[in-house]
Amino acid sequence: MMHDHDHETPRLTPAQLAAALSPPAGRTGGDLVTETLYGLGATTVFGLPGQHALAVFDALRRSPLAYVGLRVENNAGFAADAYGRTTGEVAPLLLSTGPGALTSLAALQEAAAASAPVLAISGQVPRAGLGGGRHGYLHELRDQQASFRDVVKSVHLVRTASQIPSAIAAAWESALTAPHGPVWVEIPADVLAAPTTLPPVTAVDATPRELVPRPELTAVAAHLLAGAARPVIVAGGGVVRADAAGKLRALAERLAAPVVTTYGGKGAFPWEHPLSLRSWIEDRHTTDFLEDADVLLVVGSGLGELSSNYHTFAPRGRVIQIEADLGKLEANHPALGIHADARAALSALLESEQLEPATPGTAPLGTASRRDPTEAAAAVRAVLAAVEERIAGQHLEPERAILAAVRDALPARAASFWDMTILTYWAWAAWPGPMHSAQGSGGLGYAFPAALGAAAADPGQPVLAVSGDGGAMYSIAELATARQYGLPVTWLIVDDGGYGILREYLTDAYGETMGTDLTGPDFVALAESFGVPAVRTTPESLREDLAKALAAPGPSVVVLPARLRMFAPTHTDTAR
Repeated sequence: MMHDHDHETPRLTPAQLAAALSPPAGRTGGDLVTETLYGLGATTVFGLPGQHALAVFDALRRSPLAYVGLRVENNAGFAADAYGRTTGEVAPLLLSTGPGALTSLAALQEAAAASAPVLAISGQVPRAGLGGGRHGYLHELRDQQASFRDVVKSVHLVRTASQIPSAIAAAWESALTAPHGPVWVEIPADVLAAPTTLPPVTAVDATPRELVPRPELTAVAAHLLAGAARPVIVAGGGVVRADAAGKLRALAERLAAPVVTTYGGKGAFPWEHPLSLRSWIEDRHTTDFLEDADVLLVVGSGLGELSSNYHTFAPRGRVIQIEADLGKLEANHPALGIHADARAALSALLESEQLEPATPGTAPLGTASRRDPTEAAAAVRAVLAAVEERIAGQHLEPERAILAAVRDALPARAASFWDMTILTYWAWAAWPGPMHSAQGSGGLGYAFPAALGAAAADPGQPVLAVSGDGGAMYSIAELATARQYGLPVTWLIVDDGGYGILREYLTDAYGETMGTDLTGPDFVALAESFGVPAVRTTPESLREDLAKALAAPGPSVVVLPARLRMFAPTHTDTAR
């Protein structure tokens, strides 16, 4: 009897059989790494070479894999993160041991928070140096894996060459099983460097497990939604990662339910749709509307700090939460918690008999009546009008004009990556389409290396990176990477002479600032010293200069000297 989890053993081609019986000479454990990655479907890897990873890089030279080398491990991690976010594929990240590996930790934390499938493969000191002793090996740590266990989804240790393919395949499966996330593989340097007579790796099974909803939970959720008078949907990043935007729209239209998109879920619902409440979640008008829902469906969001208006959100109705990350299920609000991938759960709801459309006024108990979409759309317009009136009253026309100029300059299909800067806070609320940011862990320096990773995935499309001058200094070395690979990334640097958002935070909370005013370089001259074209612009010429830079091949830098202001918060925690 064949069970569902059984697989037919793949057959070798004659060439593969010959290679298995007589393995090519000159292969090492490093070749097993690259062969396994290629067999799993990897095409591009990111990273930096180092002493304990040299054998992998030597094997990489012989492999069909493309390599993008960045200048700092943390930035290599950000590039891999963006590659994983934009493609939905695993992004291998090759690192050395000790300081090289540890420098990647902040990027792996961001990948974990944003559910990006990054597969980090690190070297380790030779096996003789393992076990907690001090053997004097360069980069030796007592327990290197312990630094990563609290950050990544799973850790996979290799101690012999024969373990390499299975460990990488298990890590690959973990990275792609919902919720996606970073994983860690550790291989000692002597295992990587040792010659191997193992046959070349061919087919590797690493099919991710499907995370489907339990049917009794789907039935209860469908019953609640069918009977709701004021249903509202919160769409988070899990909708985007699951490629479930179409199903979300179908459900919203079936229910005539307004949709709020979280900052991480930008693109989950059409911005101009009559049911779109957009992303003004840091606004009391939106929060009040969500609280008034009698049934609130939260899809792919943990309702964390930003998505709950800094934990001021207090729902009065019934909450249904669909979430692939078990740790986020009911973490902030009691709910009917459905542990499932967003796409699978939305499909199950759409297929539920209780949500079958019915003739108005004749819907039997437990089925969805055709609520008046006109009334729902009118309620949405009222909330958006109230938000607009509030923002307009703060006299922030320059900030709104700058964001509009960036939006107008960016081609429709081009991806954008945003650092932690004041313009990004504006974009979270007011940017009309998909965008990528370091929202998950809030680290500086994300935008530019992440944009390089996205450009490596699709070199035919321009990519925009947006940073402040403080955040830009974290990533300035990657101008060399952009130039070396000719990646079509335009970097907009908003130069306000310091950490602008922290300057506002300190002023709001304590009345004075400390450590936020910075002496910076001439970014135009600095970019040009890397051989990257650059221009200094003004708010009036930003749209034209940015569009011109995005249309040109290869990397470019646009510098906007400007001191922007934030819109005033409307929650009770003024310190934010």
